[in-house]
Amino acid sequence: MTGKRITSLSKEEFKHFIDSIDVILSDCDGVLWKETEVIPKSPETVNKFKELGKKFFYITNNNTKTRSEFVEKCKGFKYVATMDEIVCTSFLAAVYLKDKKFDKKAYVVGSVGITKELEAEGIKHCGIGPDVMDGDEVEMVTNFKPDPEVGAVIVGFDKYFSFPKLVKAATYLKDPNIHFIGTNCDTERPSPNTNKFPGTGCFIKTMEAASDRTAVMVGKPEPFLIEYITKKYGLNPARTLMIGDNRATDILLGKRCGFKTLLVLSGITTQSDVDAMNAPNADTKNLIIPDYYADQLSDVLNMIESS
Repeated sequence: MTGKRITSLSKEEFKHFIDSIDVILSDCDGVLWKETEVIPKSPETVNKFKELGKKFFYITNNNTKTRSEFVEKCKGFKYVATMDEIVCTSFLAAVYLKDKKFDKKAYVVGSVGITKELEAEGIKHCGIGPDVMDGDEVEMVTNFKPDPEVGAVIVGFDKYFSFPKLVKAATYLKDPNIHFIGTNCDTERPSPNTNKFPGTGCFIKTMEAASDRTAVMVGKPEPFLIEYITKKYGLNPARTLMIGDNRATDILLGKRCGFKTLLVLSGITTQSDVDAMNAPNADTKNLIIPDYYADQLSDVLNMIESS
């Protein structure tokens, strides 16, 4: 039901799998690292892919950093990466508006990662940082005067998310001509412990409910990112592998594009999820099933070294 466990492949099957891949697209959080901790032997696995002549690209829904900041994060974890090898949703939000020839101001509910990418494209912005409410909520709603220059609302992960931001974004979005951009739909981030770690999708769902509008998503698994990476990297779907820890974003992206898919259980998806997919009463019509799965990325390295 869940595809083949990578470690169950015979040497011949595994060689065929590796030889059939020219390009690897990989999620980051939950596959290569968890926040500030590297996932053991993932850097060595990525390096081995490159030694074997595979092109490797980092495709993340994270919107809190810029591409250049991801390059530095990779370097700190012993991964080798250039800006051209990284696609993050803070960057994609800026690309989306640039493609629209946007010349107004973006109201951002998110982080400085988004605003730095906007600035790199010469796009003005406002709204970043804490927005503390003075007085009560009725006064706040009454006193808010929308900025007439605002032509877009971008929602990403915002640790300062607040009622004033909700009011302002929803008010701007009353105008159907205002662009409504969501960076990614992930409602959960890979947690560094057993606590729940709500993700960007939670903020976007709240904003959609408040504005009675639906955001255009620029991250995995949506069409904007698919079109961007397909054109940028000139991908041959039959010889491309998508690796991720989230079935609803990473694996679904791969399925929509016709890529091979590898699910790792070091992030969002767990062994219990796999067991549930294999249950006799599982709803197979709605399951997103990877071609292969592994406990973590280093399982692939172990298979390469033992072949």
